Amino acid sequence: MPTTETLLAFFAATALFAYMPGPALLYTAAQTVSRGQRAGFMAAAGIHLGCYVHVLAAAFGLSAVFAVVPSLYFALKLAGGLYLVFLGVQMIRTKVSNGTVPTLPQKSSRRAFVDSILVEVLNPKVAVFFIAFLPQFVSPEASLPIWAQFLVLGTVVNLAFTSADIVTVLFASQVKKKLARTSRFQDLTRWMGGSLLVGLGLKLATDRT
Repeated sequence: MPTTETLLAFFAATALFAYMPGPALLYTAAQTVSRGQRAGFMAAAGIHLGCYVHVLAAAFGLSAVFAVVPSLYFALKLAGGLYLVFLGVQMIRTKVSNGTVPTLPQKSSRRAFVDSILVEVLNPKVAVFFIAFLPQFVSPEASLPIWAQFLVLGTVVNLAFTSADIVTVLFASQVKKKLARTSRFQDLTRWMGGSLLVGLGLKLATDRT
């Protein structure tokens, strides 16, 4: 494996990227605020699982295809952005009756999980991040083959990102509990969460970087 100094730099950079406010944290916060803690945890789990697609892609060089076929990157980015917009609109249109705090049935929880996997897989920026970030900490002289180092380091990064998502869910759910549980508040959180997803989707779809 890489040297101790390289690993320390890797862990420091990973923690910085994981806990820096970004689209993933905003997404889990939106799910938690609008649909409850359970949905937030399911969203975090879905993002975690979907991220392994990008870890594997980085490990076996599939992400490099984006550099050769830019149109594929654009198509995937557009699809991911439009899917986020769709989720946001669906969230806004879902009404809560009788002013009660909604509880997600098992089917809705599974839907939050599946939606989050798709959101993560359809985000090519995650793939580009791994293919740009991980090689800086891979050592060709190490005993482990390069692809195995990619898998180990990518898994560590994914776990760090998931820990940040869990912290976000816990924080967002506590904020929600302290606020009034009225019908107007439920409408507000629904609009806030949905609008946030729509905004993230539009940004992903139109970002030229």
